[in-house]
Amino acid sequence: MAVNRVPVLKRCRSLGLEPTVLGYDKKSRRELKRSNRKVSEYGLQLREKQKAKFIYGVLEKPFRNYYKKADKMQGQTGTNLMIMLETRLDNVLFRLGFARTRKEARQIVDHKHVLVNGKQVNIPSYLVKAGDKIEIKEKCKSSQRYKDILEATNGRLVPEWLEANPEALEGTVKELPTREVIDVPVNEVLIVELYSK
Repeated sequence: MAVNRVPVLKRCRSLGLEPTVLGYDKKSRRELKRSNRKVSEYGLQLREKQKAKFIYGVLEKPFRNYYKKADKMQGQTGTNLMIMLETRLDNVLFRLGFARTRKEARQIVDHKHVLVNGKQVNIPSYLVKAGDKIEIKEKCKSSQRYKDILEATNGRLVPEWLEANPEALEGTVKELPTREVIDVPVNEVLIVELYSK
């Protein structure tokens, strides 16, 4: 499996992202030194795509597949793409506050700790639907790991399209998110322009 091993803060710096978007509360003290080069239109589009891929932890091929799927759906392609990325199971776990970062959420799903509507799901890219109930397995709930996670994510706001119950380590997808409630600093219009060339 391909893994991106670039240090998170370094990647955040190069893409101009705040580490808090990814769930990291670290700060980089280094400034990014860029010569006064003018970034081309293609460069801007590419950076937006890299940002989206990095935030959601998706590699190029699956990301292109999401785009193709979003393109076939009704409505705006960019909005559809962002909604699909946001409803991935690993992202929903992160949003519910059951993981400190999306990477950790992905690992929790991989380790078969998650039930969706009572069924075990170990695919991080599983797309949840409105009305889905997501919970951590009963035998895993009492582990120290989840106590630490809940302590760390205590102050995190759960988006309004989700309903979380941290005590029981379960949550519900009330509805699919709209683009307005997805607080990710990505301009999806540029991604669509890049792929539609």
